Amino acid sequence: MEKRDNLDLTMIESKMIIAITGGIGSGKSYLSKLLADKGIGVYDCDDSAKRLMASDRTLQSALKQLVGDDIYKDNVLQKAILAKFLLASESNKQAVNAIVHPAVALDFFQSPYQWLESAILFESHFDRLIRPHKVLCVTAPMGIRIERIMNRDHITREKAMEWIAKQMPQEEIISKSDLEIVNDGIADVPQQLNLILQQIEQEAKTNL
Repeated sequence: MEKRDNLDLTMIESKMIIAITGGIGSGKSYLSKLLADKGIGVYDCDDSAKRLMASDRTLQSALKQLVGDDIYKDNVLQKAILAKFLLASESNKQAVNAIVHPAVALDFFQSPYQWLESAILFESHFDRLIRPHKVLCVTAPMGIRIERIMNRDHITREKAMEWIAKQMPQEEIISKSDLEIVNDGIADVPQQLNLILQQIEQEAKTNL
């Protein structure tokens, strides 16, 4: 497997990358579904990280060296042990990210995808690894996000607000992004997406 802490620049430059991000409850998965309906696949960074931690021997070895051999039992990730390590300190969290995120980035570059979805694109500095050409954030009013989280995960309003508070503020995500889609239940999301796709296609043609 290629060295992960020094991603080949030619891999980064080989395709136009569009990253989807946004706070919990904003509707990133809904946008990814709309793209899929148009035949545009979206690489899910969170799902891919879980898959790689469960199957990638190089990544598993690095995590064992960092956390301890008991993080895997019969090649199965012990989530409770990993969670305890992550919660122990910010430096522990950063150390795990330094192992997992480059592996996910490499896996993405080796995939056929151009679009990816990452809830913590900026918080984790994953944007610095993949260097997206465009960042598209999905937004929604706080009240709507809270209701969506409550209904989806069957949790209290207080818990939903607690989850939101742990993430980067939506206003900051917007300021760091290139494009925005408002998913407030009123604005026409498919129409917004079509306009953005046209814009991206036009820019791609211009840069040829």
